[in-house]
Amino acid sequence: MYAIGVDIGGTKIAAGVVDEDGTILAKTRRATATTDSSSVDRVIIEACRELAEQFEIGAIGLVAPGFVSSDQRTVMFTPNLPWRDHPLRDNVAKALDLDVPIVVENDANGAAWAEFRFGTGQGVDDMVLLTIGTGLGCGAVVDGKLLRGAWGVATEAGHLRVVPNGHQCGCGLRGCWEQYASGNALVRNARAAIDTRPAEAGAILDRCDGDPAQLKGPAITEAAQAGDPLAIELLAELGTWIGEGSAAVGTIIDPALIVIGGGVAAAGDLLLEPARAGFLSQLSGRGHRPVAAIELAAMGNDAGLVGAADLARLAI
Repeated sequence: MYAIGVDIGGTKIAAGVVDEDGTILAKTRRATATTDSSSVDRVIIEACRELAEQFEIGAIGLVAPGFVSSDQRTVMFTPNLPWRDHPLRDNVAKALDLDVPIVVENDANGAAWAEFRFGTGQGVDDMVLLTIGTGLGCGAVVDGKLLRGAWGVATEAGHLRVVPNGHQCGCGLRGCWEQYASGNALVRNARAAIDTRPAEAGAILDRCDGDPAQLKGPAITEAAQAGDPLAIELLAELGTWIGEGSAAVGTIIDPALIVIGGGVAAAGDLLLEPARAGFLSQLSGRGHRPVAAIELAAMGNDAGLVGAADLARLAI
């Protein structure tokens, strides 16, 4: 049975038809219209309608970056879209008029489910996915089930407080984990290093035409992969933060596997090795318990879409 999965982001919406093995059979992409809530809905509906005209669809899953209600119908809050207590499921169902289950889920939860079902997490009952991009998203599977919590907003680990009175976070608090373990943190640290250690920053500056304001995370990864010592150091610092924070998450969830995804994961072992070391350094009871594996995600940018479709299929 085929299902549609829709990954709703602040700048783009990706939708696809997914089979029971997690294979994407067709895909469409549109720019997100963020002027108002109905504009975003309209783009989602158009994408679903296009795919439903090509395949016989049995379910639709929608994932969004924000808080999703426990009944998987309402987007309660998302920082990058104009949705507040937004009845996304009902709006899409009414417009499409299809007699199929429609579920809404947090995007990191959807990606975690995809990795659990079809990616790096296959064969593991307890795992955590960290998506390291602009911020830090998190989803967890415990005993083979997605961890959602009482209100549907569990595993917002990016907003664990790791540094009292630390960097200001977009959530309104200070010292959140994602302020130290994210692509934004990597770029912020690189710009600071350019300012304080200019003699060592040539390889990084070359990749942004000498303008630190234009620096992006992938440029730092490229410099590190080419052997630049400063870029390697910056990725190691980021990896250490990821690992140390993962140890705190592991204290609560006790996963067998921690999967690292998102754009920064392109750094591979330059990120993984420091993350593993950081994890071990802060692991409670080290030496008296098994240690979670830390591995790269396998599903790439399609994880949210595939996870959304599979979660919708399972709702039947």
